[in-house]
Amino acid sequence: MSSAYLFSILSTAAIFTLLALSLNIISGYAGQAMMGIAAFFGVGAYTAAIITTSGGNFWLALLAGMVVSGIFGVILGFISLRLQADFLAITTIGINFVMAAVFNTLKITGGTLGLTTTKPMIFGVKMTNKGFFILTVIIIVIVCLLIVKMRHSWFGMALASIENDPGAAKSFGINVARYQILAFTIGTALAGLAGGLYAHRMGFISASDFAFVVSIQIVSMVVIGGLKTIRGPIFGAVLLSALPEVLRFADNYR
Repeated sequence: MSSAYLFSILSTAAIFTLLALSLNIISGYAGQAMMGIAAFFGVGAYTAAIITTSGGNFWLALLAGMVVSGIFGVILGFISLRLQADFLAITTIGINFVMAAVFNTLKITGGTLGLTTTKPMIFGVKMTNKGFFILTVIIIVIVCLLIVKMRHSWFGMALASIENDPGAAKSFGINVARYQILAFTIGTALAGLAGGLYAHRMGFISASDFAFVVSIQIVSMVVIGGLKTIRGPIFGAVLLSALPEVLRFADNYR
């Protein structure tokens, strides 16, 4: 196995790990039924790609992808206040299908032809798969440290109480609406960051990259690894990213 191929797999696995961690904040710690994370993954990817293809800075593009995706997350957070469990899950599925259709239709996103991106230049050197892997791992470490801090903070304890019993949490003076919206905002913003990295790592994106089946893949990563843990999404993402490559020789099993 060549090093280029190895880092191609590793960089993709790292990006999906970041995406799984983002979903775990919403579905694991906040207990919200999110089934359309790929929509926000796509919002971040297209936002960052549009900015860089227009001559914008790569780092600002990643930040913009986070912000725009986070804004969409705020909107979904307000929607979630009126929907719970199965109804929220169905709504997020619908959002995923709608956003995929929008990506496939708008001229600015390239429509059915997709959108081509260029590899960013860091210190005058074009980023390779190895560079994307290192950058994403650094971001994952930072995110994991922030999650650890979050779990031991008032914010983390409030999310835990809301996840167990929103009614009881509200009776103890916890602003359930605010914390649910914050969880959606943080989770979707991280998904947008993952999308920005993905768009430039791949060099080309289309609506099919953010279809509902991708959301199911991410949900599977989180569930297989284990909700409400840090190692769970990491293990699930690495496992489900690596297995298709390991089983490439056996199509049926793959």
